[in-house]
Amino acid sequence: MSPSRLLRLPQLARLLTLVLSLFLAVGLFAPQSQAAPATPTPGGTPAPVPTGPAPQPAIGATERADSGQQLASADQRAPLPVDTRPAEVRPTAKALSLGAAAEKPCTVGDFSGRTGSDLVQHIKDADIQCINSLFQLTGGDARGAFREEQMSTVAYALRDASANYPGDNSTSVEQLVLYLRAGYFVQWYHKEDVGEYGAGLKTAIQSGLDAFFNSAHSRDVASGNGPILGEAVTLIDSAQENVRYLPVVKRLLGDYKADTWNPAGMAWAVNPVFTVLFRGHQVPGFDAAVEADPSVLDSLSDFAARNNGLLGDTYGVLVYNATKELTRFLKDTALQAKVRPLAKGLVDKSEPKGRTVYQWAAVAEGVDYYDAGNCSYYGTCNKADQLKAGVLTVNYTCSPSIKLIAQALDNTQLGTACTSLTGQDAFFHSVAKDSGPVKDDNNNTIEVVVFHSSLDYQVLAAAIYGIDTNNGGMYLEGQPATAGNQPRFLCYEAEWARPSFEIWNLNHEYTHYLDGRFDMYGDFNAGMTTPTVWWVEGFAEYVSYSYRKANNDGAIAAAARHTYKLSDLFDTAYGDQDRVYRWGYLAVRYMLEQHRSDTDAVLAKYRAGDWAGARTILKTTIGTRYDADFDSWLTRCAAGACATDGGGTPTTPQLPECTGTDTRQLDANCTRSNVAATTGNYAHFYLLVPAGTKQVKITTSGGTGNGDLYYNPTGWAYTDSTTARSTNPDNSETLTVTNPPAGYVFFSLYAQQGFSGVSVTSEI
Repeated sequence: MSPSRLLRLPQLARLLTLVLSLFLAVGLFAPQSQAAPATPTPGGTPAPVPTGPAPQPAIGATERADSGQQLASADQRAPLPVDTRPAEVRPTAKALSLGAAAEKPCTVGDFSGRTGSDLVQHIKDADIQCINSLFQLTGGDARGAFREEQMSTVAYALRDASANYPGDNSTSVEQLVLYLRAGYFVQWYHKEDVGEYGAGLKTAIQSGLDAFFNSAHSRDVASGNGPILGEAVTLIDSAQENVRYLPVVKRLLGDYKADTWNPAGMAWAVNPVFTVLFRGHQVPGFDAAVEADPSVLDSLSDFAARNNGLLGDTYGVLVYNATKELTRFLKDTALQAKVRPLAKGLVDKSEPKGRTVYQWAAVAEGVDYYDAGNCSYYGTCNKADQLKAGVLTVNYTCSPSIKLIAQALDNTQLGTACTSLTGQDAFFHSVAKDSGPVKDDNNNTIEVVVFHSSLDYQVLAAAIYGIDTNNGGMYLEGQPATAGNQPRFLCYEAEWARPSFEIWNLNHEYTHYLDGRFDMYGDFNAGMTTPTVWWVEGFAEYVSYSYRKANNDGAIAAAARHTYKLSDLFDTAYGDQDRVYRWGYLAVRYMLEQHRSDTDAVLAKYRAGDWAGARTILKTTIGTRYDADFDSWLTRCAAGACATDGGGTPTTPQLPECTGTDTRQLDANCTRSNVAATTGNYAHFYLLVPAGTKQVKITTSGGTGNGDLYYNPTGWAYTDSTTARSTNPDNSETLTVTNPPAGYVFFSLYAQQGFSGVSVTSEI
């Protein structure tokens, strides 16, 4: 069973931006389909989703084998780490002096080389951001930091610290909890490194969690408690103690009151209970425990009904998640008699349109998976048709071959989208140099479905089209040789770009349609007979960026890392987003620009459906012959040859990479590349300014997402602790500080929307 998506609440007072910070395992998709690059993902490539219960919060899905997604929540200072991988957790609000940070960098040996009280004290003294980096440990470092003895020591330290928990992080309880979560995560993926966890740790972690949840201040409705309580609830799932702490789940669902909890940032504390419930189905004894005491079902129903008024608002994701987790219990036949009337009660309070549509879709999708024979009881039969009629109300003909169906586009936006699509055909053919449609392809029209936001796509496209929506869009090719087949692609408005208008991956998805029709014989599965992902996704990226005359800054940054040989890229499979999209773009661009005749030979085979013949050209005729030249080309690409100013002119190369071992450290006239953070999080930096410096200039550029730049001359820079800021709707930010104080000064990139592949340059 794959985990369900948990989307995040945005910062307070701001509409939910992104499903972007979800776990986005691009490339694992429904048959006969092609996934677009996901909305900008934090921290690089997502880890694979395990088939069993993961000790990290399971907040992402890669398959439609389960009944769908949850929506994630977090407030500005407490974004929820996503899925089964270490996303950046918010930096602590506690301001460390950057001088101290520079003197005591985050060093793995400080954790793997300490034991007992020495280890505990070092964890308490560490920065949250430093501890979060430990999710990436492997090998001897992983064992040194997270073997069972170390974890038990920290779990008992949590017990002791919880005895006098004050309701905030003044005693560093959050660091202890996050360290334990990191340990469970690393041990899950690298058990051969860390070793087994046994009864000793189980006893220790239960004592730590018992003490925390029994502490009076763990129930404080206060901004200081919210993030820590949320981390502790997430730790329940990390430790697979889902059964033991069902009373905590019920308590939180019952205690939640929107009017007091949301202003205090406590949505972060209640939302992880839905992860505990979702993962619980994979923990031995969980279903039996709920069967023995099904009161948690009443708690979910009461929570959703009591907070119905939140639907259509920022915090409506909590109601969606509660509804989703209630209907998931329909899979347990012993509980169906209990769940059915509760689910019906919720669907009766909602409609397949308007403010309550997410709740209706949640019930309808759960019924479709687990109780389809009784859909008439709920009124959700033909859910796809009901939802289409309720939400996809805009129909517009762009051209004889392009029909646009949308949720909320106005006439101006429809015109803009159509102009972009119709103008792309000529550009595509000029690059592909095709001779018309491939044999037996009857896909002479395309249906373009545009949802109003990433959140609408996540929820509604999944319910209507039955696809996996943990990606940035989907092309559904169908069977092109079948008469009457209707190909379509699904995409959405980029709400983070508003008030500017952008449809995310519009041109990428349209390239999939054109490529499938003019370059790839047969249906999608036929094209996957041999590894063709390098071309399929790389070409879609290449055409999309080239047609729009836009820099692919993420790919240019990747080129500087020289990660792959060209011959290896011909073997690319779906899974690693960076390799699939950025390196696919680089491989395709290199082959088109440097070896056009070889590319044409491969395309001739693709167009004939001769997959083995194309593979022979790539792996035998070409083989490793171009690897050295590709490596040299990557150097030129990173130095500016792949960047344009919109008219084909190379831009000025970046300054050299900063050399300090602490990735937060900036120096005079250098760049930190590939910077990333999840939505609501920060990437922090510090710079030592020599006395007499007249000016410091910090610029950011490239990558995906939207990071805003902040400056503070005295401590870590936050949105509410800053003296200057640059907040453009993308990653192009500049701050110039005149006559800065001598000593350490501080900058940060705050993720209005999760970003990655960003370059941060400092000039003195």
